[in-house]
Amino acid sequence: MSNQKIEVFEQDGLAVCCPALLTAPLDEDQAVELAKVFKALGDPVRLRLLSLIASRAGGEVCVCDLTPAFDLSQPTISHHLKLLRQAGLIDCERRGTWVYYWLVPQMTDRLAGILTRPAGDPLPASACRTDA
Repeated sequence: MSNQKIEVFEQDGLAVCCPALLTAPLDEDQAVELAKVFKALGDPVRLRLLSLIASRAGGEVCVCDLTPAFDLSQPTISHHLKLLRQAGLIDCERRGTWVYYWLVPQMTDRLAGILTRPAGDPLPASACRTDA
C-alpha cells in the first residue's frame, strides 16, 4: 500500500486525509498489497496471533510465549507470523535463539481508520501514512 495516493487537506482547522481506497478505484499494485493484508487477516490462527501480540503488556512477545497458545507446531506458528510480517502488520527482532514480535501500529491504525470511517467522513491525517 506504499504507492497509495493520500490526499491531506484542512477541515475545521484540522488536517484530515482521505485514502485513495475511499475516493478512487485501486490500481493493480494497490489491490495486490491490500489483498495481502486481508488475506493475512483471513485466517483464524493469524487473527489470534495478531490479537495475542497486540494485547501483550509491554508491546512485544516472544515466539516461545505464542506457541503454547495453539495446538500447532512451532514451525507452523512461525509460518503464520511470517505471513503477518509480510503483510506489514507485525515486525520482529531476533534475540539469541528467540524471536520477539510486536504490532506495527501505523498499519493497524490505518486499516482501522479505513474500515471504521463513516461514509463521507474524512480520516484525521494522523491516521494516514504520508511518508510512503
